[in-house]
Amino acid sequence: MKSPVVKRSIVVAGHKTSVSLEEAFWNGMKEISGQRSLTLSELVGEIDGARTQGNLSSAIRLFVLDHFRGRANAIETIDSSSAREISIVHAENPC
Repeated sequence: MKSPVVKRSIVVAGHKTSVSLEEAFWNGMKEISGQRSLTLSELVGEIDGARTQGNLSSAIRLFVLDHFRGRANAIETIDSSSAREISIVHAENPC
């Protein structure tokens, strides 16, 4: 059975290192780096520079999780606002 964890080499701040992540996290990193117009190495460098503890793989997982949670919360907020606006319009102009 193939391991769900994929190990890749990446250059971070001029140093080559290996990072082991599940394919879903690699895909998330590619999406985020594309949105920010960064290379994977640049994004990992930012994550590495901001981490205060733990290993790099864990810091990346937490970063990706936080990114997509934030996006989900933003969508939820927009949906809630839209629902309130529809309710207000409907209350002001009942059919």
